[in-house]
Amino acid sequence: MRAVRDLRSGGPEVLEVTEVAEPELTPGGVLIEVTAAGLNRADVLQRQGHYPVPEDATDVFGLEVSGTVLELGQEVPETLGFAVGDRVVALVDSGGYAERAVAPWEQVLPLPDGVDPVAAAGLPEVAATVFSNVFMAAAAREGETLLVHGGAGGIGTHAIQVARALGMRVLATVGSAEKARVVEELGATAISYRDEDFVVRARELTDGRGVDVILDVVGAKYLEPNLRALAANGRIVVIGMQGGAKGELDVGLLLQKRAALIGTTLRARPATEKAAIMAAVREHVWPLLASGAVRPLVSRTFPLDQVREAHEYFDSGSHVGKVLLSM
Repeated sequence: MRAVRDLRSGGPEVLEVTEVAEPELTPGGVLIEVTAAGLNRADVLQRQGHYPVPEDATDVFGLEVSGTVLELGQEVPETLGFAVGDRVVALVDSGGYAERAVAPWEQVLPLPDGVDPVAAAGLPEVAATVFSNVFMAAAAREGETLLVHGGAGGIGTHAIQVARALGMRVLATVGSAEKARVVEELGATAISYRDEDFVVRARELTDGRGVDVILDVVGAKYLEPNLRALAANGRIVVIGMQGGAKGELDVGLLLQKRAALIGTTLRARPATEKAAIMAAVREHVWPLLASGAVRPLVSRTFPLDQVREAHEYFDSGSHVGKVLLSM
């Protein structure tokens, strides 16, 4: 089958489609004929040599797919209700940039009602990331204010929609007028990080109180300003390092605000934690997709043969929503 393997590190030019062996169905696995795969920041970090593949995982890129069930492992519970031919989405440890992939049954969900099968490929990673961080780790609640950095990306656009649907107010940082328009259409208040001090603006928009939860993909560069933008008893969840890995933090201010600083990754979590996250996503997020309150936003879809172009486009930072690969 055709797939994209992690053979050497570098820019998009290192990516190529090759023939690889078919994935082996595990006893608790679901073999999926892949319709499309989502492209994520983790894929870029892996391509650059900064995000190693887990020891027991394939070296094929890709952490999320949509597709059709081809076969079920012998230990997949019948009560799950999956059958050959069902349309599904899945969170995978790796292996998504391929014509077929195997996912643990606990990380496979039915295609949400009313969602396009290709667009659905962009849901598993962002849905798991947003819900596990904003609502499980940070325990965000209805009526609170969420600040999302990188509001127009795949994670940002999903976070805005879910938070709004669950009764939160959302502020989102963006880098262009077009991206501001998109996040405001989704229900957030846009803050231009190029033209505005997001700390000042966030405090203005909350009558000086600050925001309750911050979902941050930037990392070190934003540690100190995030803390200043935070309300008392606020929570900062750092899920990326686009602004560096090492920074300084005013611990005195952290204590004064009784704040929490949380750092997480998704790929390295134990299987039991991923199972719990995906179960929560199915319970809380899937109904929002079925109702239309949340929808996947797709910037562009590239055929697998254009994986280099897809990564170049992603690296440009011009996308709004998800970038996908179709098989």
